[in-house]
Amino acid sequence: MTVIWPSSDALSPVEFKTIAAQVAEHLAGEILRGRWVGTMPGKHQLADELGVNNKTVEVALKQLEQDGVIVSRGPGRRRMINPPSTKQSATTLRVAIMILDEIDRDDNTIKALRHLLEENGHIAFYTEKTLADFGDRISRLSRYVKSTSADAWIIVSGPRDVLEWFSAQSVPAFALFGRRHNLPIAGGGPDKLPAYLEATRRLLDLGHQRISLLCRRQLRLPKPGRLEQGFLDELENAGIPTSNFHLPDWEESKEGYGKILQSLFDTTPPTALIVDEPFLFNATYHFLSKRRLQIPEDVSLVCTDYEPSFAWCQPAVTHIYFDYKPVVRRVMQWIGNIGRHQSDTRQTMTKAVFCEGETIGPVRKE
Repeated sequence: MTVIWPSSDALSPVEFKTIAAQVAEHLAGEILRGRWVGTMPGKHQLADELGVNNKTVEVALKQLEQDGVIVSRGPGRRRMINPPSTKQSATTLRVAIMILDEIDRDDNTIKALRHLLEENGHIAFYTEKTLADFGDRISRLSRYVKSTSADAWIIVSGPRDVLEWFSAQSVPAFALFGRRHNLPIAGGGPDKLPAYLEATRRLLDLGHQRISLLCRRQLRLPKPGRLEQGFLDELENAGIPTSNFHLPDWEESKEGYGKILQSLFDTTPPTALIVDEPFLFNATYHFLSKRRLQIPEDVSLVCTDYEPSFAWCQPAVTHIYFDYKPVVRRVMQWIGNIGRHQSDTRQTMTKAVFCEGETIGPVRKE
């Protein structure tokens, strides 16, 4: 689904939610408030109460199952409520949050999660060192983790080797985002692959072939991640032979990012850039402005994430959006299970959508 963003002066993004999504959010809120305990009412009762049809309620309940809020017990039986840990939990956990680097402290998902952990009586803290401080040195990471007093770890945007290491340890760990697929570790995050592919196809439809994806190191090395490989495959399917031009390697620093942009635009410049995170998007925007390149007339820009400041941008930023609340609920459910000494390595995915704004357009005719 493509969401077209308006070009009005609205101060907040337009979020289109289906009726079923609204029902799911309402039911999740009622569960958190303790309205129902043990099992959920039947779908017919909920449909009558909310004034919607049974099919809509069923879709909403399926979404809550996917988010881990409720558990199906089979046909004809009411779903069991599996709520996050609450303030009444007898177990207070020390939860270490290890981010990729300092800029991730501003991530809305992480801030909301830390607040909810503390509100539920846990001690949540950022580790003194970030994943970037260790680089490829797993032995140093191992020593640091073992010397840190924590009952559970939340690893934000972890590289594959880091998550492999955590998955083999006895200490409970949750992979928030990161390259966690097919690892025996609890995890959650958005399913961005369909939105990535839609963004790539849209640029191809607009005539772009020289498309570069600029992403952080752990997403492209030692080999491209799931999303990055999907992007490359989509170009190959369109008959475009891929190379380092399409997924450039660069030193992860302010200077390194400036050098890769300079290198790209000093040779055969890309006509479209897909940029991994908002801070990289902003750096790219400043670089293009300094070179007097217009967006989207000279270069189309897509950000694969969203931040609230985009609501103030003109032209409206083309980006990928996901609702972080189901991700936070999943982490809280995991924390509750850890507090009850229950094993939990389930991973969940939250739907992400491609939101077309005004920073992409057709290739300029030469």
